[in-house]
Amino acid sequence: MASADLLLHPVRLRIVKAFLGDRALTTSQLAAEITDVPPGSLYRHVAKLTRAGVLQVVAERRVRGAVERTYTLRAPAAQIQPDEARAMTAEQHTQAFTAYVAGLLTDFDRYVATAPPDPAGEAGYRAGALWLTDAEFAQLLIDLQAVFQPRLANPPAPGRRRRMVYTVYLPAPAPPGPDEP
Repeated sequence: MASADLLLHPVRLRIVKAFLGDRALTTSQLAAEITDVPPGSLYRHVAKLTRAGVLQVVAERRVRGAVERTYTLRAPAAQIQPDEARAMTAEQHTQAFTAYVAGLLTDFDRYVATAPPDPAGEAGYRAGALWLTDAEFAQLLIDLQAVFQPRLANPPAPGRRRRMVYTVYLPAPAPPGPDEP
């Protein structure tokens, strides 16, 4: 199964996002977070992600005669690979982006449903425009990686809250030339 087909399924995408931030979860803990997916379905999606190498078993223990497994995310396997992304059609990219945005909207809906005390202080959404050459844009991505990479290594700890960061980069359409309408 291609990574895009595997990862862009709405339930599997939610499972992958639940593991972001270097989390180790059992299927019971995962089910407690993703309560609107029936347990049998959740277990099947976890098994599929495990067979594909996206999730890995890091611990097992016996609980009332059954084996309880603890999983972690193999982050490199949880991404659509560059060669596959380049081979995708415009329609496939639209489907992938739609799944991404739908996941973002779902996460935001869940967040505001918790009646947060300070949404403006805890969540942000903005749009901006930067005038950059291709080389300047490439440097911006390197700079952002330098800012985020050390923080991605932070383990869970008292006082730390897991925060989801979504990024989208879209070039604006080129203005029409002098001979175009």
